[in-house]
Amino acid sequence: MLSIEHRIAQDIAAQPAQVRAAVELLDGGATVPFIARYRKEVTGGLDDTQLRLLEERLGYLRELEDRRAAILVSIEEQGKLDEALRGRILEADTKARLEDLYLPYKPKRRTKAQIAREAGLEPLALALRDDPSIAPEQRATAFVDADKGVADIKAALEGARQILIEAISEDAALVDGLREWLWKQGQIRAQVIDGKQEEGAKFRDYFDHAEAIGKIPSHRLLALMRARNEGVLALELEPGGDTEQAHLEAIGRVAVAAGIAARGRAADAWLMDTCRLAWRVKLHLTLTLDLFGRAREAAEAEAIRVFGDNLKDLLLAAPAGAKTVMGLDPGIRTGVKVAVVDATGKLLATSTVYPHEPRRQWDQSLAELGALCLRHGVNLIAIGNGTASRETDKLAGELIKKLGERAQIAKLVVSEAGASVYSASELAAREFPDLDVSLRGAVSIARRLQDPLAELVKIEPKAIGVGQYQHDVNQIKLARALDARVEDCVNAVGVDLNTASAPLLARVAGLSAMLADNIVRHRDEHGPFRNRIAIKKVARLGDKAFEQCAGFLRIADGSEPLDASGVHPEAYPLVARILAACGRQAHQLIGDGALLRGLDPARFTDERFGLPTVRDILRELEKPGRDPRPQFVAPSFAEGVEDLKDLVVGMVLEGRVTNVAAFGAFVDIGVHQDGLVHVSALSYQFVRDPREAVKAGDIVKVKVMEVDLQRQRIALSMRLDDVPGEARSVRDARGASNSPSGAVRNKAVRSPAPAAAPSNNALADAFARARGR
Repeated sequence: MLSIEHRIAQDIAAQPAQVRAAVELLDGGATVPFIARYRKEVTGGLDDTQLRLLEERLGYLRELEDRRAAILVSIEEQGKLDEALRGRILEADTKARLEDLYLPYKPKRRTKAQIAREAGLEPLALALRDDPSIAPEQRATAFVDADKGVADIKAALEGARQILIEAISEDAALVDGLREWLWKQGQIRAQVIDGKQEEGAKFRDYFDHAEAIGKIPSHRLLALMRARNEGVLALELEPGGDTEQAHLEAIGRVAVAAGIAARGRAADAWLMDTCRLAWRVKLHLTLTLDLFGRAREAAEAEAIRVFGDNLKDLLLAAPAGAKTVMGLDPGIRTGVKVAVVDATGKLLATSTVYPHEPRRQWDQSLAELGALCLRHGVNLIAIGNGTASRETDKLAGELIKKLGERAQIAKLVVSEAGASVYSASELAAREFPDLDVSLRGAVSIARRLQDPLAELVKIEPKAIGVGQYQHDVNQIKLARALDARVEDCVNAVGVDLNTASAPLLARVAGLSAMLADNIVRHRDEHGPFRNRIAIKKVARLGDKAFEQCAGFLRIADGSEPLDASGVHPEAYPLVARILAACGRQAHQLIGDGALLRGLDPARFTDERFGLPTVRDILRELEKPGRDPRPQFVAPSFAEGVEDLKDLVVGMVLEGRVTNVAAFGAFVDIGVHQDGLVHVSALSYQFVRDPREAVKAGDIVKVKVMEVDLQRQRIALSMRLDDVPGEARSVRDARGASNSPSGAVRNKAVRSPAPAAAPSNNALADAFARARGR
């Protein structure tokens, strides 16, 4: 059996020695961001993605080993552990296989088979199995005993059958073989439950649906599972396309494994009927539950991955930067909530204006907002994308025109997902104890334009709403995966030690919520930190925590120039050697790209710091504290397009990608309702994963292909020469013939082999699934 290190190495495409080194670091309390960034020599350059997978697999395999040990002890205590069984248990490479082997020895409640054994019917069962020439009724006569609960021949044969069914169902090799056979050719069959057609209309595309269980996309499986949980659909696992023939094949497999065959002997019919019941009543049901669980686990893993990818894109969206921002949280009857924050995010002013129905105080609102802009030098206006967003965007546009040259202001509609969660949170209450809950949302909207990462970390990741069927997946796994994504994003960017909030600091490698609070408290009491070493004075922040967090903390204009970079303090002696070799001071060398690129990294390696670290340090010195996020760009919504009824099929618009799911991407084009670009309309090239073409936050051009006012749905295409209503095959043929091979337009690469076109049902299906976000 392969060691844990060898098995993980295969999973993450690495060497066992790399895995062993990483495991030692993790067991020693090191974090994934720290290992990925500052221990490249030790792990051979494993990146954060590999390390996250390693961490996950390590947990699974260690649980497997613990379970293996417990099973061996249990069987040994029963006196039934021989060397052959021990070998099979030691070779089991999955939890499912391990449980298959343990099943015959697993303590269980009294079964029908156990009761039959207690009644002395096991010899009858074994006799009929071993010698099918025996007539079952004749042999059963000798086992009739009312005192033992065997009233007649029928009861004796039924008891014997239960013993054989249990033995067949506990054959680990048979169960494993049937499981994989069923996974490869089995189909999930969905049927609407009578009387639920109207109530479950959103699932109507699945009222009579069949699909291979091993190939069904995650979002579709989760939709079926949700419909079943809501009592709309009944789900079954059929063993193949020709259901009855497939059932017969399964029964045949059971018979072969049990050594049973129909040869016209006296007990053959009875034995074959036993095989049929073993499959139909026991194995099929058990394997259905098993494979539904397996499929759901895979679907949940995919849904969690999609959510994590979207969250990463959102967190690493381009920050507007240190600008004074006015946040507008739109509302109609309750008014538009206003908050102005300075370049550091400090709240300067709040207000509420009522430009919309029923008060319609348009001019008064313009006057009040204009006064706030001039008084505080507002640079940007952030408008939440909720109810009355477009009307409020129009208000902001008129405000900018009226202010003219007196104020250079730009406006932008931003996602307000999670703003209400933040507003009502304990954190917001501590930050703004005297501020009305409704106004806190406007503050969040303003700040998330300045720095999406710094603001969104204050919100539980699940509340940000960029997943698919996020409420249907394992919430513990989801939370763990999303927390890991947030941690990776925060540490990839780095954190300003003297301005970061406690929630942001808590996401830095090595820092807990308690240590983050202690840092902020120390900063408030003693003033800004002058250098990284000074954080060792923070209560309960020891050497290990300092080692893990120091490289991800930034101090601008401190006493040590290197503290503004991603160079870890442990490497400062190495930088000193580089400075000595160049004859420069730190402030002279930092940013001198020409000089730094001319240095040979091999000159500065030693036993502790190898080429990967030296190269990283030289790159960091060239652009210290570089931000990996893109430059800030605002989408430009079309004038006069504010509502679904303003859309015209064929119109080309600009918008921002708000969410990416397995079936396509949702794009905000400024009409209150995101439109869907189906995966097949993202590119001329086949797209397996929509994130190959777009990611959350991207600004894209789209064509309006269909508008359904009744169901509030918009179908879009990023293939800008697609003709609405034209068959996909025609569009592809025309596109391929009219454009040069390999031409790129709006990230859509032309190809003679595009993805299959979405039918109207497919689009409806995708929109229905979107409701699960």
